[in-house]
Amino acid sequence: MTRPGLRARAQRLPVVTRLVLAVAVTMSLVLTGTAGLVYWRVQTALDQQLDDDLATYQHTLDRAVRAGAALPPGPSGSLHQVLDARGRILDADPAVRGRPLLTAAERGAAARGHTVRRDVGSLLPITADTLRVQAARVTAGGHVRLVVAAVRRGHRDEALRELLAQLAFASGLTLIAASYVGYRTARAALRPVERYRRGAAKLADGGQDLRLDVPADRDDEITRLGHTLNRMLDRLAASAAREHQFIADASHELRTPLTLMRAELDVALHRPRTAGELTDTLRSVDTEVRRLVTLANTLLDLEQLDSGERIQRSPVALDRLLDDASAPYRAAAGRDGRTLTVTCDDATVRVDPHWLHPAIGTLLDNALRHGAGAIALRATVRDGRLSLSVADAGSGFPGDFLPHAFERFTRAETSRTTPGTGLGLALVAAVAASHDGTARAENTSPGAVVTLDITC
Repeated sequence: MTRPGLRARAQRLPVVTRLVLAVAVTMSLVLTGTAGLVYWRVQTALDQQLDDDLATYQHTLDRAVRAGAALPPGPSGSLHQVLDARGRILDADPAVRGRPLLTAAERGAAARGHTVRRDVGSLLPITADTLRVQAARVTAGGHVRLVVAAVRRGHRDEALRELLAQLAFASGLTLIAASYVGYRTARAALRPVERYRRGAAKLADGGQDLRLDVPADRDDEITRLGHTLNRMLDRLAASAAREHQFIADASHELRTPLTLMRAELDVALHRPRTAGELTDTLRSVDTEVRRLVTLANTLLDLEQLDSGERIQRSPVALDRLLDDASAPYRAAAGRDGRTLTVTCDDATVRVDPHWLHPAIGTLLDNALRHGAGAIALRATVRDGRLSLSVADAGSGFPGDFLPHAFERFTRAETSRTTPGTGLGLALVAAVAASHDGTARAENTSPGAVVTLDITC
């Protein structure tokens, strides 16, 4: 199977399984390396001791052969052979009297003066009579002799096999323990994720007002994920609430003009009408259509602001901003015999004129339609904030209306007979909020004033 195929299969495994496999593979590599190091250190120590014993015994045999003396006994488990240059055994331990300890190549190397060392038998699989052999050339009485010393490796091999068994057992237990701990740790770490998944599944199945249970006394990656998901759920809930509010507002406010239009048309179609009557009907319908257009545009503007869409701030001269916003209302104020004055600081502010213009226009339009006397538009800049107010000298707001002035479709009883949608001040409040500010309305003596306090 190709490597991409293995990778694809691994990626389809559950996260916990992949984590446990990663821990198991990593621990296997670590344990193998550690066991290899321990085995190498112990083997080196045992071989060093074995080689020291063999070298001492070899030296004793060489000295005895040179002197022509009887070969002395060696340490426990030692063996010896003395060969002539042709490889014939001249003297040997009874256990190896008929068994050559050197191959022909090794005898040739020893005859040329090289020290030959080799092992007889293997550690694994277990073989009987394992030896470590060392041979050297010795000249005695003018003759070349090959002196072979050997020691048994049984104890050394047994110790290494026991060490291998213990290392394998300990490594296996450690690997099992590490895998179990990794499994439990992974399950514990991913348990909140599974809890979050179940909560999201309930929300997907139609659950309402669900929030994830996130511990307040932690600050790890998964906890931060939970807080992020809760913020996302809050925004989804707010978006759904805005959608429901928009639908409710639209259906409530659109019903009246549509009903009036239907009634006008039904009356006009009930019997033949004169041209004048039809003209009056069309004018009435046109008025309602204009109201519908204004209402729809205002609702869409409110939805755009409430959805959290970022405003586009740009530097603009404050006097130019107020002049442009108030210009359409100067003529209307003059026709009513009223004055409209604009005073402001000489400053440049960073605001979004696209939204601030209609907000100022709404306040001026309200002052013209519902107020009386002179109208004053003032703006001051202090400590990075713009305070913008529109005041008139009329009768002010009804006392019971002030707490609800900026709510949608709320209109004072005294203004019910004048055209309007009840969304103007709601739009003003939304524009202020989009600029990180507030809007407030209050009565003065005489008249009323509406103030926007926003960052600039």
